[in-house]
Amino acid sequence: MIKGGEFLIKDQEAKDIFIPEEFGEDQLMMASATKEFVEKELDPHREQFEKKDYKLTEDCMKKAGELGLLGISVPAEYGGMGMPFNTSVLICDKISGANGSFSTAFGAHTGIGTLPILLYGDDAQRKKYLPKLASGEWMGCYCLTEPGAGSDANSGKTKAVLTEDGKHYLITGQKMWISNAGFADVFIVFARIEDDKNITGFILEKGMEGITLGEEEHKLGLNSSSTRQVFFNEVKVPVESLLGGRENGFKIAMNALNVGRIKLSAAVLDACRRVIGLSTNYANERIQFGIQIAKFGAIKHKLADMAVRTYAIESATYRSGNDIEKNILRLEDEGVDHQQAHLKGIEEYAIECSIVKVLGSETIQFCSDEGIQIYGGMGYSADAPMEAAYRDARIARIYEGTNEINRMLLVGMILKKAMKGQLDIMGAAMKVAEDLMSIPSFDKPDDSVLFAVEKEQIKKMKKAILMCAGKAAQHYAMTIEREQEILMNLADMVIEVYTAESAILRAEKLASKDGEEATQHKINMSKLFLYSSIKNCQKSGEEVILSFAEGDEQRMLLMGLKRFTKGYTINPKQMRRDIAAKLIEENKYCF
Repeated sequence: MIKGGEFLIKDQEAKDIFIPEEFGEDQLMMASATKEFVEKELDPHREQFEKKDYKLTEDCMKKAGELGLLGISVPAEYGGMGMPFNTSVLICDKISGANGSFSTAFGAHTGIGTLPILLYGDDAQRKKYLPKLASGEWMGCYCLTEPGAGSDANSGKTKAVLTEDGKHYLITGQKMWISNAGFADVFIVFARIEDDKNITGFILEKGMEGITLGEEEHKLGLNSSSTRQVFFNEVKVPVESLLGGRENGFKIAMNALNVGRIKLSAAVLDACRRVIGLSTNYANERIQFGIQIAKFGAIKHKLADMAVRTYAIESATYRSGNDIEKNILRLEDEGVDHQQAHLKGIEEYAIECSIVKVLGSETIQFCSDEGIQIYGGMGYSADAPMEAAYRDARIARIYEGTNEINRMLLVGMILKKAMKGQLDIMGAAMKVAEDLMSIPSFDKPDDSVLFAVEKEQIKKMKKAILMCAGKAAQHYAMTIEREQEILMNLADMVIEVYTAESAILRAEKLASKDGEEATQHKINMSKLFLYSSIKNCQKSGEEVILSFAEGDEQRMLLMGLKRFTKGYTINPKQMRRDIAAKLIEENKYCF
């Protein structure tokens, strides 16, 4: 088992990663029940969800609670189902493709509306709130963002003042963009006590005097997702409602966001599949120039790329989800209590959580955009499904920390781990620097062995990252955190290599089980993703090098980058056509 971020300096074998095809009978039964709920309770009301019917969303959430779907992650002792972490990722995947409004309500309630109490609450708080949140009797929301504090969450100005008798806090302030606010019973609220450096978390309840709500926000998408401002005017909160200790609010917020990030990646998967299915179906039916547009090479290209990206992010999401699950179980086996095991288990893979959040949100944006393009003029019409899919997809790049913040954050976490000695990035980078000064090896991998060539390319991509990151860190030293463009370029390289490796290892594991012939489409998809990843890695690496290097150093680094990103050739056109042919034949996403 490798630690968080360690994929950069260690290679994993296919047998050691988890793939979604390995879910057991119990998980598949839960997934089937979730799908049945979507088909019965959500799909028939697709048009109504687009008409700002907030009551419909609330009613559907209550029904989800009755089925146990809101308590997947809550331990049985608090009225939930106590399912393992990756199973909760699976349920989030299956429930979230129906529409963005319900997906948002579900994610806000089961994630940031419930987990802070589960992970940071004391026993009394957990006993009071978790059973009602798990059953859907009560709904939860999470109040962090303020008009002047978005990405800079710790700069919030909401105040908490202790009363003279020391029994209550008076909370005053304003929160905005609060999902589920219109029907929430429980409010996780972050405020600053006196002049504390860090914010503190509190649990507030609907009906407390001094809580008022703004009007429903008019948004680009998520039309039936209740989103309001929440105002607090000296709300009297018992001191027992303080959550997780004074000044721990920022830590609570960040750890809740780590979970939210991987769950968001899961939440776009079924939306991607659905968009691909609708696009394929339309391409099979639409006649232009006397033939189905599905027979045009340009349309096949689009369908294949949508499928390739979806397959890749699905591979990365479940790989990282299982790493988190295994880490939680390991800690529990070592005697760590349930709360701390979950906190530490998730925190260890915060880098991977940011990776899949960024790529997942950009994949659904890509798929919905290409879906509109395949529909042509009809795609722009609100009468066709692509218009709503496109609008709903856009928020994913902002949720749970913007993609720009997540890019910089994941590189920052890698560098911080390196400085603490938790990740030997600099040692590996120095080894790459030594290799650059030596004569390159002309040994070639055995191309008769499945993925031997591809795995060698992934190793080279990792060397390219280590070279660029090592030199940039050496050049800028402690000021590198100010070089946001460089951090984002490095992040793109990291995202590409983690996802490409995940796709390759998944296809390899499937081929060893089912045979190469039966796995050929997934083999091709993983090769196509790697092919584009190498190109993207080369471009990002070049931008990093050109940002600071000059003269001989620049020439040496560019030559090194070329060495690490050249030589991988496939027939992308034919591979795309083969993948598209399968989609067109099945008339849906079938991988």
